[in-house]
Amino acid sequence: MAARGSGGDAALRRAAEQWLLWDKNPKTSAIVKQLVAEGNAGELQKYFGSRMEFGTAGLRAAMGAGISHMNDLTIIQTTQGFCRYLEKNFSDLKKRGVVIGFDARAHLPSGGSSKRFARLAANTFISQGVPVYLFSDITPTPFVPYTVTHLKLCAGIMVTASHNPKQDNGYKVYWENGAQIISPHDKGISQAIEENQEPWPQAWDDKLIDSSLLLHDPYATINKEYFKDIQKQCFHRNINKETNLKFVHTSVHGVGHKFVQLAFKAFDLSPPVAVLEQKDPDPEFPTVKYPNPEEGKGVLTLSFALAEKDGAKIILANDPDADRLAVAEKQESGEWKVFSGNELGALLGWWIFTCWKNHNRDTCAIKDVYMLSSTVSSKILRAIALKEGFHFEETLTGFKWMGNRAKQLMDQGKAVLFAFEEAIGYMCCPAVLDKDGVSAAVITAEMASFLATRNLSLSQQLKAVYDEYGFHITKASYFICHDPKVIQQLFDNLRNFDGKNTYPKSCGRFKVSGIRDLTTGYDSSQPDQKAILPTSKSSQMITFTFANGGVATMRTSGTEPKIKYYSELCAPPGNSDIEQLKKELDELVNALEKHFFQPEKNNLQRKTE
Repeated sequence: MAARGSGGDAALRRAAEQWLLWDKNPKTSAIVKQLVAEGNAGELQKYFGSRMEFGTAGLRAAMGAGISHMNDLTIIQTTQGFCRYLEKNFSDLKKRGVVIGFDARAHLPSGGSSKRFARLAANTFISQGVPVYLFSDITPTPFVPYTVTHLKLCAGIMVTASHNPKQDNGYKVYWENGAQIISPHDKGISQAIEENQEPWPQAWDDKLIDSSLLLHDPYATINKEYFKDIQKQCFHRNINKETNLKFVHTSVHGVGHKFVQLAFKAFDLSPPVAVLEQKDPDPEFPTVKYPNPEEGKGVLTLSFALAEKDGAKIILANDPDADRLAVAEKQESGEWKVFSGNELGALLGWWIFTCWKNHNRDTCAIKDVYMLSSTVSSKILRAIALKEGFHFEETLTGFKWMGNRAKQLMDQGKAVLFAFEEAIGYMCCPAVLDKDGVSAAVITAEMASFLATRNLSLSQQLKAVYDEYGFHITKASYFICHDPKVIQQLFDNLRNFDGKNTYPKSCGRFKVSGIRDLTTGYDSSQPDQKAILPTSKSSQMITFTFANGGVATMRTSGTEPKIKYYSELCAPPGNSDIEQLKKELDELVNALEKHFFQPEKNNLQRKTE
């Protein structure tokens, strides 16, 4: 029997040789041929050590050769599996079909691009007699779930890596309800991919689709219908027509420019001034370190300069696939304030409820009104709901949970007005059951225009929301850790803090009053000590409640090597000493980092600004 090392090397070599029999992309097959010729086991391990994992977020990985990367062959294999899984679940798949959209990402060394992957995916379905609605041009991610619902399709695929670094790509999947998939679909699809790895006879011949009667282009129809649907959220057309407020918009080298311009037009707002250097799609993202507006001021440098030059007070920034939105406003001091996801969530929640209330005089209707947010987001919507009389629910982290829950509620005849997560994601329009940075941008612009007629800025209105419903101060950050063992040990230590199966009773001077562990399913606040929200053993997530009213959640990221934390201090209405609250939260976060994360001991890398 071969030694373990050599046996492993032989298995990698076999995997690479199998790959070469199937891969018809000259660039990726040349990379693999060279690896095999060099016999470099370390490099082969990188490309063939493990297949990309298909989860509820679909796939996300760097573009390149081998089973661990996004490339033509892994897209064909993934789509073959997904197609077989859909055939099992829908008897009318060949009547209804699927939608496929793509962003502008491309990777020259491997010949991969979002458009190429989308065409190969379309070809896979069409070869099996399944109609495909393939967008003929780049499109925002929210247009795919919108199309699934609007055309009553079985599923949707969006080829995008959102705001990830430029070398990455992704494959995001929506179910027939227009929401992202949740378990057990991910496991079922993953299994089907394993069973359908050899490319089908016509898998590589994507030119066949151009003459197929099963290929449809939804671009024109959906562009018309989407902008018609979001106008249901336009309540102040006259103000929009006359406002003097100027907006700057950046699409950060992504797809958003054209669609935000059209959204402004649909609301009768003058178009925002575009940041020219970032207006057009560019897969190199040349002007930013990370194409992620969530990272704050660094991504907005060019926007600030343009706004100063043009006298614009408000900046709207989409991430590259236009499903997220960041907002900044010039303050009276001359400084720019970038709103956190929680702050914009508070403003949009207040605004959307106010608009609903002004247009619904029937006081009984409020009993069927809902708003949602994820469990790591601010509890401000809960405070507004308690005072105003509508329902608030929290879900697990991610729009897959909020989208699916919103659909359940809507099917019961409820009105879901708004959902948000602190990672600058907002669902402002029930026609899209996912975060949507296009509708959020134009609704924010209408809110700002309305407030300007009252001589109020967004910042002033945010303070008014906190004055009325109680201050909710939040602080979130993360540590980078590339070693899964260290992450596991860190969370194990928290579960065995003072001996086996004991959680911390305090964090520095802050007394712990409650613990919810959504990895194990423990919740100290429930009579049976069992958590109500679904639990997942595959990810780490513990929430600590403190005696001072503070809440802090520590969790691992599903797509990045990060341990994230989210903290919030909620004060009842009337407690207006905001500086004292901020100081208290800063102290709590410092204690959390020092006692629970122990960055020096665990060799964790802090977030760099």
